[in-house]
Amino acid sequence: MIRVCFHGAESTGKSVLAERLRVRFGWPWVPEYGREYAETHGTDFTMADLLAIAEGQDATMRTASVARPEVLILDTDPLMTAAWAEMLFGAAPEVLFGYAKADLYLLFAPDVPWVADGTRFFGSEAERARFAAVSEAVLVRAGVRYQAIDGDWASRERQVVAAVEG
Repeated sequence: MIRVCFHGAESTGKSVLAERLRVRFGWPWVPEYGREYAETHGTDFTMADLLAIAEGQDATMRTASVARPEVLILDTDPLMTAAWAEMLFGAAPEVLFGYAKADLYLLFAPDVPWVADGTRFFGSEAERARFAAVSEAVLVRAGVRYQAIDGDWASRERQVVAAVEG
């Protein structure tokens, strides 16, 4: 089993591509727990909220891993929550780096149009660039293997498939 985590700033195609790959290959995916949390509890996050989101995301990832699919796509993981902590509060607690890591992280560039959906925060070009940089810095700090994904939707899909199958 390979666990592949989609990582990066908001509105970069992570959920869209996860769904496309589920349909195309049957690869199961673990949705973003933080979205469900935000829709239920609102988006006025505290650090306690982010820690709860990381715990919820980890629990859903562990549950999905029990079936041991050949490929498991993670829409996000606690390292992305660490990036959120950096963006919102200027620091990421060490506990967010202690969860099990994916085998491969795919870092999505903010080079597709941003879509406001009621739960997203950072839509300006400068904010998206900063979030992308913070997201990459979290991966470097965690010492995980990652690959950049960019371009239009078709290009992103090709790059993701090549990375997973490579």
